[in-house]
Amino acid sequence: MAAPLLLKGIPLLRLRLQRYNCLSAGILSSPRRTWCVAAESSGHQEEVSSAEKSSSVLTVRDPPKYHRLDDPDYRKWKDKEEEILRDIEPIISLVKEILHSNRYMDGERLAVSDEETVLQKLLLHHPHSEDKIGCGLDSIMVDRHPQFRHSRCLFVVRTDGGWIDFSYQKCLRAYIRDKYPSHAERFIREHFKRSSG
Repeated sequence: MAAPLLLKGIPLLRLRLQRYNCLSAGILSSPRRTWCVAAESSGHQEEVSSAEKSSSVLTVRDPPKYHRLDDPDYRKWKDKEEEILRDIEPIISLVKEILHSNRYMDGERLAVSDEETVLQKLLLHHPHSEDKIGCGLDSIMVDRHPQFRHSRCLFVVRTDGGWIDFSYQKCLRAYIRDKYPSHAERFIREHFKRSSG
């Protein structure tokens, strides 16, 4: 009785081993070959067109070229990345505290010290800061966005009573592009959700 049960499990075991062998050998390298056909191949090499080679996923024979800590260019990038993060971390923390804590109620003007920091570290770097400030800056406040009521954001309150929102992330991107031009795009691509702006 045990022998028939054992025999029933062998094809399933064989299928699992084929899947494991395919995945561990990097068989997913050719977009036109399915993994089952690759698992049953006899081991001989077939001709692969140059188009297939350029569009294929890396195989075991071509290991991925991960950055190594001993690579001087990679080390230089990681050092600069840490420098940028240390530079912008205090203002990011302040803005997140302003927007996501009970420190300020909706429609409330920022305290003078927070307003000065947001103005100097963010708003002046916004790509359209002159348009945002318009006729003059009266204050900066936090409130719900008019279109996205679940989001709180920062607003410029102008001297004429008008007010307009501004994106602190656009300000940070512009600041990073100005201060770290050779590393800015990579940093923005790796650390910001959207790279627009």
